[in-house]
Amino acid sequence: MTLEERINQSETRLTVTVFPFLTNHHDTLFGGKAMAMMDEVAFMCGTRFCRKQLVTVSTDKIDFHKAIPSGSIVEAIARVETVGRTSLKIFVEIFLESMYKDGREMAIQGRFTFVALNDNKEPIPVLEGLDIQ
Repeated sequence: MTLEERINQSETRLTVTVFPFLTNHHDTLFGGKAMAMMDEVAFMCGTRFCRKQLVTVSTDKIDFHKAIPSGSIVEAIARVETVGRTSLKIFVEIFLESMYKDGREMAIQGRFTFVALNDNKEPIPVLEGLDIQ
């Protein structure tokens, strides 16, 4: 399998309905919940890519372009962007969709960096042992 094929196969999507318990006092998706959703989908994507233990080590700038009202559908899409020796950078976008209208728009985006670890919690190569041509 090529690196591009592995990246394509590891793309991960998480779809959630924004119910009131996920919102803030403005009745929009709480930013911390959005960030947790992004970290989770990025973690799943990275794990699918390398099948190794991963931990989040950093996030790059997270841009909140659009408020997400209660009653919306959101889809978080994660894709491996950069592969380092022991780390992966994963780009995540959250799209906003009305339940009762066609169309969707990008609402939030950011990047998450993960490091692969061995059983002793020491960094290990991400691609070691993978069938990459």
